[in-house]
Amino acid sequence: MKYFLISLFSFFSCSLFAQHQAVLIGKWHGLLDVGMMELRVDFNFKVVADSMVVTMDSPDQKAFDIPVDEWSFSNGELILKLPQAQIEYKGKYEKEKISGNFRQAGQSHPLELGRNEVVKTERKRSQTIKEPIPYVSEDIVFKNKKAGIELAGTLTYPHADKPVPAVVMISGSGPQNRNEELLGHQPFLIIADYLSRKGIGVLRFDDRGVGQSKGEFHSATSYDFSTDAESAVQYLKSRKEIDKKRIGLAGHSEGGIIAPMVAARNKDVAFIILLAGTGIRGDQLLLLQQELIARANGEEESEIQKMKAINTKCFEIIVRNTDKDKMVNELRDTLNVLADRDHVLDIPTGMNKNMYINQIIFSSTSTWMLYFIRHDPALVLKKVKCPVFILNGDKDLQVPAKENVSAIEAALQSGGNKHYQSKIYPGLNHLFQHCTTGSPNEYNKIEETFSEEVMGDMVGIIFGLPQGKGNR
Repeated sequence: MKYFLISLFSFFSCSLFAQHQAVLIGKWHGLLDVGMMELRVDFNFKVVADSMVVTMDSPDQKAFDIPVDEWSFSNGELILKLPQAQIEYKGKYEKEKISGNFRQAGQSHPLELGRNEVVKTERKRSQTIKEPIPYVSEDIVFKNKKAGIELAGTLTYPHADKPVPAVVMISGSGPQNRNEELLGHQPFLIIADYLSRKGIGVLRFDDRGVGQSKGEFHSATSYDFSTDAESAVQYLKSRKEIDKKRIGLAGHSEGGIIAPMVAARNKDVAFIILLAGTGIRGDQLLLLQQELIARANGEEESEIQKMKAINTKCFEIIVRNTDKDKMVNELRDTLNVLADRDHVLDIPTGMNKNMYINQIIFSSTSTWMLYFIRHDPALVLKKVKCPVFILNGDKDLQVPAKENVSAIEAALQSGGNKHYQSKIYPGLNHLFQHCTTGSPNEYNKIEETFSEEVMGDMVGIIFGLPQGKGNR
């Protein structure tokens, strides 16, 4: 998932102060709704040596005094530009209010500015942890010897007179803390609380390079993260409170790619639960995801198909080429053709063609992205022999249930694994929230963090497995 970002670049230029511009002097406050979150945006106008200096603040991102490179104010129309950040704001001044649109990197959102400080909408979260907790919660550290790093997490387990089953939680894509915290939701915390109250141990941990975990996140791939999860399993085996023969994995989203990697390499993994796990190759998943989300957000069908065609060409080049220099050159040539000859590559405001092409190449050829685009989960799933439980929501637009569940089942069948079950939940999105459309724009606005029905099924899965027989 992608978030609204503001670059902290550029030098300011001062426009000659004019008397009619005096109405702008001071601070203007606005609240930008970018779908998945709300961000406060402030513009500051002050006079320095007879010239007006304009800066921008993004308090929620702790970014302040960002110089506005170009600006104008004529006939009540205000235009503000930060080209290197790809930001442009156009608004109309009227009676101490400015109404307009904020654009960044091709995305446009309404933004009204006023003199009063704005207050972000308080989002309610209906699921919370109720004290006192009737189980043990212990902050722990374990080592990934293969990577030479230490990982920090939290182990929760019930008070019991004998070892209990346990599950390692594996987070989705992007840097995640042990609670898989997103937009005020903490799904892994909610899951751990629910499962431990029902008699199950849960280990959740900060991704490498996140929170209290060591290591470098941005240079790692899904395979690297699988060695972290593998180390978590080894740690649980050292704990007397945990039944060594009933340790499993629950992977959400990208975690659903990682869990099969660990299970395929380790015969002592008792089960895996795939929470919106993928079964199709990364490039195919991204194309499907982009199309469904764009359509749910009301994009024009012609624009959806144009973007799909561009991404298809780029992904084909990435999958086909193992030589990175050759791949980058081919991507650049293709994108130039799409811009100059086919005229289908729209250059965002504040960027020229070369800047935009460089940005596309940079984002699509990172270490993680190259691995993800090329990775085919089916090849790993064929090697998994332990029980597999496939859980998806039917309104998931990031990992669509229909295509991925059938692909996972087919891969397991191909590998001879008959010990699997799948369930698709009506009305649930990628985060297993009850929703309306499934669009990521809804995540922040939904009170529910994680469906209790799904958590109940997870408990049933873990206690329904044969005890003391391992996974073979």
